[in-house]
Amino acid sequence: MTTEWREARVAEIRSAIAQAEEGIVEEIKWRKPSNPGGVPTFSLDGLICTVETYKDKVKVTFARGASLPDPSGLFNASLDAGTRRAIDLREGEPLDADALAELVRAAVDFNRS
Repeated sequence: MTTEWREARVAEIRSAIAQAEEGIVEEIKWRKPSNPGGVPTFSLDGLICTVETYKDKVKVTFARGASLPDPSGLFNASLDAGTRRAIDLREGEPLDADALAELVRAAVDFNRS
């Protein structure tokens, strides 16, 4: 397996997040020897989400996902967590960029409330 699909997926996720709401800031945090590239984090009036790559998936974790509406049913991981929720995307799985953007906007609204 190559990493190209993960890199392309992260670029697709970044684009959907950036287009969702003006003013979103991306930072790279938590660099360490096992993850020298760090973790992309996205925030606006508070943390929105992080994007991490794994061997078999790309994970988008929403910091306050348990408090967000998810009418499209994107959340498919960390469903039992008290605060966060995540979206695991595997190679070949489609990304509903519009639904992701809606979640991002909901997270920004939550941060502002």
